[in-house]
Amino acid sequence: MPTLRLLLGDQLNSEHSWFKKPDSDTTYLMMEMRQETDYAVHHIQKIVAFFAAMRVFSEYLQQNGHQVIYYTLDDPGNQQELAENISEIIHTGDFTHFDYQLPDEWRLDGQLKTLCADLYEAGITSEAWDTEHFLSSRSDLKAHFKGRKTFVMESFYRMMRQKYSILMNGKEPLTGQWNYDASNRQPFPAGHQSPEPLLFITDVRPLLNLIRQAKIQTVGNLADPEHFGWPVSRADGLRLLNYFVENLLVHFGDFQDAMTPHAWALYHSRLSFVLNVKLVHPLEVIETVVDYWKKNQESVHISQVEGFVRQILGWREYMRGMYWTHMPNFATMNYFEHSRPLPDWFWTGNTRMNCLRHSIGQSLDYAYAHHIQRLMITGNFALLAGINPDDVDAWYLGIYIDAIEWVEITNTRGMSQFADGGLIGTKPYVSSANYIDKMSSYCDGCFYDKKKKIGEKACPFNSLYWHFYNRHEALLQKNPRIGMVYPTWKRMKEADREGIIKQAELYLDQINDL
Repeated sequence: MPTLRLLLGDQLNSEHSWFKKPDSDTTYLMMEMRQETDYAVHHIQKIVAFFAAMRVFSEYLQQNGHQVIYYTLDDPGNQQELAENISEIIHTGDFTHFDYQLPDEWRLDGQLKTLCADLYEAGITSEAWDTEHFLSSRSDLKAHFKGRKTFVMESFYRMMRQKYSILMNGKEPLTGQWNYDASNRQPFPAGHQSPEPLLFITDVRPLLNLIRQAKIQTVGNLADPEHFGWPVSRADGLRLLNYFVENLLVHFGDFQDAMTPHAWALYHSRLSFVLNVKLVHPLEVIETVVDYWKKNQESVHISQVEGFVRQILGWREYMRGMYWTHMPNFATMNYFEHSRPLPDWFWTGNTRMNCLRHSIGQSLDYAYAHHIQRLMITGNFALLAGINPDDVDAWYLGIYIDAIEWVEITNTRGMSQFADGGLIGTKPYVSSANYIDKMSSYCDGCFYDKKKKIGEKACPFNSLYWHFYNRHEALLQKNPRIGMVYPTWKRMKEADREGIIKQAELYLDQINDL
């Protein structure tokens, strides 16, 4: 029967069973829509990357004999809304069946369920298919933690290692050690040069002009649209993967938490975009990394490999599982009842705090920052300052090229902002300037003094750190992971505590001028 099959912009999996052979009764639908560009203010490079990757994938399908309807953003028939476009195409094209792959966002899942109910009333059958991408189902995490009060990632990670026999010797981990996280927290050595990131050359000027003509609101920069550097095809994604194992894996674990203003990519793979749009499969990424290590154990330590595997097999799958276990309530959680608006300079990088100026500036320039920049610089400040998690969510969702809600909101509202009250993180991830100075060189030459808590040019992180713990004592004092924070705070002289609180409140009152 004539079938219309929907492909969303993050469902570019050429290895999916749908594409084993062309079918004259099957047509694939892909659409560039204002619905997707406008639900958040996205980075210009994010929109360009999605549209470019979609167009490359559409061409791939057509070259392999598949029938494709592709709506560009300016197509006259494009109504810019998912349900309206699909309904119109089905009825004008005489399709009698509709297929779609399960979307990764709650918002789209609801839209498609409603659409299919409406189609059923009109006599059109429909079916939802798995994306054949993730290594766990939507419900696997919930089943794994059934009957437990906590959702500790390490437990899920070990189960996944055993399930896929990754770095395992039977039921036990190779070397007898599950986790090398303690070894992977080295600061970046002074004078050390990391390899240049692999960049690609795609001319996206027509796409950029299209987006500008449509007057889509965006954030961030695209300095050279003639040489767009992000991978937008499966071939590019595999090249990036091979570059990672051959040039970056050797120090990935060592410096995965390190930060420096002198390099924006360091030893990170930057595979998250091609993974999240499904151009490459997580298992092929993991197996490529592990196979390379097996052949190069003299030069690559297992700690580098395990740290990477934990991010893909553990953290990525865990976050998706937590998303489907706790949505839609997760999106409204605000444990601390934070309500302060996001400072204006989060959209410009114009702040005198060197760590934030660099991390935000890098994000604006590249649509990218690695996980510690997101967690312990921008996220740390937002949590200390009591920023509304709705605002923080919107910023992270928009500014990063790899941000899709299932992975963004769990990391942001959960891990970073502790707005879930501890479902994902067992403690708030906050720090004073001491941690930032230990793991980066951001403090060198900063307008603010990393050693000062109060007074002229005192680092805002120092007073805001104690202000955060003081105002949330009732919620946090019994948390066993916090350690000596409250005993240390209470041992301070009352005058010193009052001075710190006064300094923090001054900074909060002047937050847009920091």
